[in-house]
Amino acid sequence: MPYDYTTKHLHTGRRISVDLDTVCFPDGSSGTLEVVRHPGAAAVIPFLDPPRDADPRILLLRQFRHAASGLLWEIPAGTLDGTEDPVSCARRELEEEAGATAGRFEHLTTIFTTPGFTDERIHLFLATDLTRVPSRLEADEFIEVHEVRWSTALDLLREGGLVDAKSMTALLYVESFHRSAPPGTTLAV
Repeated sequence: MPYDYTTKHLHTGRRISVDLDTVCFPDGSSGTLEVVRHPGAAAVIPFLDPPRDADPRILLLRQFRHAASGLLWEIPAGTLDGTEDPVSCARRELEEEAGATAGRFEHLTTIFTTPGFTDERIHLFLATDLTRVPSRLEADEFIEVHEVRWSTALDLLREGGLVDAKSMTALLYVESFHRSAPPGTTLAV
């Protein structure tokens, strides 16, 4: 349902901008909302073994995140560059952060990260047929790449050791809709 709003631009940063929107709400009232504008992102679960193996290996990152006050377990992810399409972003981030290329990418789903204050969407992918290559980290990226079993990743999630929302969503999506799907079933790409 379309609605009216006006925007006052407050700040432009390296990856985001912040606006103050005056919004006409569905009940006819109006108010102001702060909105973080983001170009979108892509994230990918890199599988070293076939995803339907009993306990396949994946690559997980242990990454320093200032806003989270320390290290987080995550899947490779990054911001879309300009008009870059999501699968190209996933491919680039897999290589840069995890030091791998993939023969196949499968789109899982697209999520809003925090729709209460940002328009950021993250496109989630699964990658297979990996080849290891040198990683190319940016100056502000401090990442360790770990090979972990699927069961270990799920244990980290269950026990509260993996708390990154995009990674949790991607892992649970694959566990729910890919690994438990009948053989021969493929998801839309």
